[in-house]
Formats: sequence, C-alpha cells, structure tokens
Amino acid sequence: MLYPFKFEPILKEIIWGGDEICRFKNLHPERRGIGESWEISHVKGNVSVVANGELKGKSLEELIETYGKRLMGKTASATFPLLVKFIDARDALSVQVHPNDELAQKRHHSPGKTEMWYVIKAAPGAYLYSGFSQAITPGQYLKSLEDNTFINYLQRHEVKPGDVFFLPAGRVHAIGAGCFIAEIQQTSDITYRIYDYNRKDAQGHPRELHTESAKDAIDYRVYPDCNRSYAPEPNGIRTLVSCPYFTACLIESDRDATVLVTGSNDSFSIYICMEGQACLTDSGGGRTEIRQGETVLFPAENPAKEIRTEGKSRILKTNV
Repeated sequence: MLYPFKFEPILKEIIWGGDEICRFKNLHPERRGIGESWEISHVKGNVSVVANGELKGKSLEELIETYGKRLMGKTASATFPLLVKFIDARDALSVQVHPNDELAQKRHHSPGKTEMWYVIKAAPGAYLYSGFSQAITPGQYLKSLEDNTFINYLQRHEVKPGDVFFLPAGRVHAIGAGCFIAEIQQTSDITYRIYDYNRKDAQGHPRELHTESAKDAIDYRVYPDCNRSYAPEPNGIRTLVSCPYFTACLIESDRDATVLVTGSNDSFSIYICMEGQACLTDSGGGRTEIRQGETVLFPAENPAKEIRTEGKSRILKTNV
C-alpha cells in the first residue's frame, strides 16, 4: 500500500517576494525574496520530487506513471490536476486573469485556471482585488488601461487571516502587499497580466502585459460574493469551496482534538498545515506527522481517517 508523500518545495524568487516563506516552513538557510513555494506541482519544468520514505527522489510524474489510480483515484490521468502553493507578497502582484478550459485549450493546449486563496497571515491594511465593483465593457476595459483608471473598476477587499476567496477562471484579481496566502488551483501556469502599476523589471524594462489576450478571457460581470464567508467549526471540519475541479475544507482546532475525516478510493487527498501541528492516521494504520508549512499527499488507496491536532491548528484539506 502506498504511503503519504511529502515533497521538496519548489521555491520561486520573484521581484515582489518577501522573507516569510523560509521562516514559515522552517527552511535553512533562510532566503529572502521568495514569492512562492510550490508544494505539489506537475507543471512542466516544475515537477515535485518526493522528500520522504522509500520512494524519496522519485518525481510526481514517475509516481503517476507507476501507480496511476492507486495514487490518484478513479479520475486518474497523465497529469496531476492540482497545483498547491504558498504565496508571500512583500509588494503588490500584477492585476491578472486566467483563461477558462475552452480558451486555454484553444490557445495553449492546456487546462484553464480556476483557483482559491486562503489568507494565512495579513499585515495591517493588507488587501487584495477580486472581481469588478461596477459593470464594465470590453471597450471600457481597453480605454481604462489607456487612461490608467482600470484599478478603479475592481473590488478591493481588506483581508485578515481566515479569509477565503474563490476565483473561477475569468475573474480579474490581484494579491496586495502584506498578504501571505495558501493557493489551490488547477494545474496550469497560464496567466494574462493586465496591469502592473507601471513597474519595471530587474533590467529596468516595463513588464510585459497581455492586454488583448486578456480581453477575451475576462468575465466582465459583477459578483457580490467574491469573498467567501463561512461559519468556523472549532475542532471540526468545514467545507470552504466546492467546484468541478476541487473541494477544499478547513480543519481548525483550538486545543488537542481528534477529528474524523472522510476518505475514499475515488480521489487522493492533500493536507496543507497552515498553523500548529497534527498527526494523521491513514486507513492502513500508519501515522504521519504534519507541521506548519508542510503539505502531505495521501494516495487514493490509503486515505487519512483521523487527525489528532496538537493545540491550536489550521489545516486545509483538498481533493477532486
């Protein structure tokens, strides 16, 4: 029976990156300017490598080729469907949009990109953009970029730890400075950059924008529910997002507690520890420790059945 997998983090040094990720994940030596840690990835050129157990050193791609449905469940395919990240924004990220499956397949022979954010930490006054605050047409979109007023059309949300945002493909969005976020998304690295505050890259050149490509990818409608509200369930499990691509649940405790989790052979499950620590018991009776900053993939054939939290803890669980 396959055991739960931890992977080597893929650290991304990015112009807007901060210095929180290495501390959060207890990585040494600490590195500054790390904007993202790709926790589980099957993106070409950025494929995760197993960090634990007898299969240490094997890539996620090798696991899929060798174990197929044993690892992924009944939806097994040649590509792992989810990409999991931590994001640390010292400065604001560009305003961007991702294409849906149909457009991404047509243009890039790739899936689209629907995603969600869970705010782990937020500096005072931290904010992000998600969706439009007022109706806008494609023509107004182009004109607002010309006259530098596009940002005025966006919904700005001040954020705090625990906030959840669901971002279906087509929704314009941007992470603001001071946000530390866990992201769950479709396996796709296709991003159309719309607006970048007139910033320059490391060589002093304006960063590339994808104005025309984005025009056909944007969902111009106004939505009132960009920020997902939910009632906390201390020492229990709460569904945050359920969509065709993934379901995400929050397991949150304020003390030592035992939480039973549902697992089946239909899908793998991913557990992302955002605070504290816990011990997960799988269906074979094995135990896996998880600490803040760690991510664990439980194979479909060996799902977790029970989580024993140790004190205050927050864990995201996701599966397809």
